[in-house]
Amino acid sequence: MRSLHINTERTWRGGEQQVIYLLQGLLERGDEASLICQPESPIARRAQELKIPTIPLRMLGEADLLAAARIAMVLRRKKISILHVHTPHAHTLALIAGRFGGRPRLIVSKRTDFSIFRNSFFGLNLWKYAHGIDGYIAISQEVRDVMIRDGVPPDRIRVVRSGVDPGRLSNGNGGNLLSELGLDSNVPIVGNVAHMAGHKGQRTLIEAAPEILRSVPEARIIIVGEGELERSLKSLAHELGVADRVCFPGFREDIPSFLSIFRIFAMPSHKEGLGTAVLDALAMRLPVVATRAGGIPEMIQDGVNGLLVPPKNSSALARGIVSLLKDPVRARALAEAGYRSVIQQFGVDTMVDQTRRIYEELLDGRAA
Repeated sequence: MRSLHINTERTWRGGEQQVIYLLQGLLERGDEASLICQPESPIARRAQELKIPTIPLRMLGEADLLAAARIAMVLRRKKISILHVHTPHAHTLALIAGRFGGRPRLIVSKRTDFSIFRNSFFGLNLWKYAHGIDGYIAISQEVRDVMIRDGVPPDRIRVVRSGVDPGRLSNGNGGNLLSELGLDSNVPIVGNVAHMAGHKGQRTLIEAAPEILRSVPEARIIIVGEGELERSLKSLAHELGVADRVCFPGFREDIPSFLSIFRIFAMPSHKEGLGTAVLDALAMRLPVVATRAGGIPEMIQDGVNGLLVPPKNSSALARGIVSLLKDPVRARALAEAGYRSVIQQFGVDTMVDQTRRIYEELLDGRAA
């Protein structure tokens, strides 16, 4: 089986890690798999470090005809049978390239629960989604439901949830990180790891900080990541008088080290396809307080393997976090249940095998 994968992102987020997991899994199973991505992007560096066949290609947008022509050349040269698109901006490129590149089976992964009309020009995205695509992979049932409501044929959409590799998270060095941050090992840290975008809800976490600190004055909040809202989030922390208790380390590659020093993991998103950061936290045996948003309830059962609170509700988020900071026995029980659930349901091998099965069905003509 020969598959070509396209990722147009210039940043590193959970979706890029899933692409790397998938490519590694396909290669380990004896398939031929290669990646087209932006030159000098984080995913290009990671893929090359892992010896994944990588083709750097500058892609300037969905209407980049030169990039589409080059992708078509790769399709013909490599005799590709599966073209798998992992980002929205690669969707149209793949439609064009596939038409002139031997017509491989075309699969699109959708990782967000945003409507397909969110950035649609006169509603033309429905045409793009309804025609020329052999199959869609949604990373949660919620994402699939959104696509169906938007008019995508349901028989073309399969759900394959993201996977997590606990082994990748075992190399953290929390001691060095605490020294770098100037924190004592006894400090209860509430952590969040996410791109700083509106739907990720870090604003709600900062708004919850005063209430958290009134109940647990020694607590600290660490928000790891970068993005367009970084400056406004820092300004909000100053306005609320919690800037000395909220830390913004920026983009970091040593995420396992951060997870190893967190006492609680907070995921305050109000839109979320699934939330691979939650999977990482569960795999590190961290108690999770998250929102009932998007695909998060498909990972977290309230009161069973974590706590769920309403989105955009800073008081509810603060109460959930404080309750676990003050009840370490319950926090540990939730964390252990979370670890068991993620190992049983969200393994990388499961994700790779389910994706590969979809490839086989499309090639055999059994799928729509």
